[in-house]
Amino acid sequence: MADLFAAEPAKPLAEALRPDNLDAVIGQQHLIGPGKPLRVAIDSATPHSMILWGPPGVGKTTLARILAKSFEAEFIPVSAVLAGVKEIREAVERAHQVLAQYGRRTILFVDEVHRFNKSQQDAFLPFVESGLLTFIGATTENPSFEVNSALLSRAQVYVLTPLSAEELRALFERVRQLGELDGLTVDESALETLVGYADGDGRRFLNLIEQARTAARARKADTIDAAFLGEVLSLNARRFDKGGDAFYDQISALHKSVRGSNPDGALYWLTRMLDGGADPRYLARRLVRMAWEDIGLADPRAARVALDAADTFERLGSPEGELALAQAAIYLAVAAKSNAGYMAYNAVRAHIRQDGSRPVPVHLRNAPTRLMKELGYGKEYRYAHDEPNAYAAGETYLPDGLEDQHWYNPVDRGLEAKIQEKLAYLRKLDQDAKKSQD
Repeated sequence: MADLFAAEPAKPLAEALRPDNLDAVIGQQHLIGPGKPLRVAIDSATPHSMILWGPPGVGKTTLARILAKSFEAEFIPVSAVLAGVKEIREAVERAHQVLAQYGRRTILFVDEVHRFNKSQQDAFLPFVESGLLTFIGATTENPSFEVNSALLSRAQVYVLTPLSAEELRALFERVRQLGELDGLTVDESALETLVGYADGDGRRFLNLIEQARTAARARKADTIDAAFLGEVLSLNARRFDKGGDAFYDQISALHKSVRGSNPDGALYWLTRMLDGGADPRYLARRLVRMAWEDIGLADPRAARVALDAADTFERLGSPEGELALAQAAIYLAVAAKSNAGYMAYNAVRAHIRQDGSRPVPVHLRNAPTRLMKELGYGKEYRYAHDEPNAYAAGETYLPDGLEDQHWYNPVDRGLEAKIQEKLAYLRKLDQDAKKSQD
């Protein structure tokens, strides 16, 4: 038999300091400040279904609990990691009972809602529609991709942001004022280190403080500085989800920095991703793609530099090979830019998808047999090397009806400026040849 008078385990610092009203919440003022959406919802006593989307440790669960308390609603938390349709049905049954017995509404809080599949989300959708349940979902993933459109259309999406350095320092001040430091002195270097490695995650920040406090007790230390933290804490890499929004947002920032000819931005985002644990081989592949998509023939060396950097990484590995990727990113950023080849390829693809299967003009067909020669295959073909300037002026190389298409339009930058001049010259030769034929 359990001891009814046994002491309960001490709560983690992050749980012990969890706010129970909006005024105690640090951060997210764009949602909870005066006149802001969640403040207005509480003041008007009008709950509505919502999805709280943001990185870990920014207050999603805290806000859900505060909303339920403010609305005097039954709060049923469900973890999408552990729960299934059975737990949802139990929550619905409980909501019916609470409504019948106490006349109270129920808030169903689904943490990590992006982990629910379609059938699990569909299981509680009818009860959200009927008003039996007010749904609050929390997710670190983009709900546009992870939440059913029917459920998404019935819930307001609120975006939560990482805590700023000032907000984390305010959180530290609360810890100090509540006496949770046990008289320890935390110097500025240590506080700066804790803020940096928390990376906007309030829960991580409090966990780091708690770990440092425990270590200080064990060592009978009365001061915590940066050197002490380096000895006693495992300071992990910054926030980085290899399969989530942080990953794709950062690769987008890297690509746009290269396209925008900003070497500092390109180097920063590449290094951020490497620091966060991104696969260097993936980054190498993306650099090669950038070389062809955004630089192309304006500087053909860019593709070679990117490929050489990828090969260098394969030979040297990490971390030495990452220097090659970094310098490739810098080169791509400062190279002349052209998307003319990329646009031309996409334009031709789009044309072919909607166009018919036009036959190859007879003069361009190969004639390896007598029958083909008798049919005139290749008969009027002009061998370019036998023509002035090695160019058969006026010759056509596209199917009938497409003779005047110019999908590739080089820009006036880098090598493509020379290509532009040459094409203009060749097209003038074509025009002159057509005039003489006419």
